[in-house]
Amino acid sequence: MTTATATKATTTTDERTLEELQREHGPALLSFLLGLTYGDRQRAEDLVQETLVRAWLHPEAFSGAYASMRPWLFTVARRLAIDARRSRLARPAEIGDGVLAVTPDPWDATESAEAALDVRAAVRGLSPEHRAVLVRLYFHGLTVSEAADDLGIPAGTVKSRSHYALRQLGRSLPDYRPRRGVIARPRAAAAQ
Repeated sequence: MTTATATKATTTTDERTLEELQREHGPALLSFLLGLTYGDRQRAEDLVQETLVRAWLHPEAFSGAYASMRPWLFTVARRLAIDARRSRLARPAEIGDGVLAVTPDPWDATESAEAALDVRAAVRGLSPEHRAVLVRLYFHGLTVSEAADDLGIPAGTVKSRSHYALRQLGRSLPDYRPRRGVIARPRAAAAQ
């Protein structure tokens, strides 16, 4: 492979050397980056191009004591892939319009009222003991120990009854997925 024609006046690698570099190392670089991008060909191709841009901007890399440019290219490509992944993870995931079209409006009062009716009907189907525990925990917002004191039963019994009551509700409402604010989690339930 020829060395770059980098003189003091030139700050980039010449075009012919870059073409040679791409021809010689491009396929191996693409294969390497496909593994780092979990098979995302478009992202891998973009990273190959960015790696070659870095080679174009840094002609001094060609004048190193390396037998091949491949280690330098793979190092640059790996760092670019890591940076791109960190950048993607730092931003919220983008969603398409199709997802938004089928997502229910969180402020839709009709859907919220319908869900509340379904939940109330399912709660009425519970045994009186289970219903009493859930009403105190979820509708009155009591803690486990407060509900236990109010009902005159041990806290462990409150936990057990709430567990089995929620399981039964889950079977009664298999298609229902509560949204934030529909049913509140009892205070301090996780701490007890």
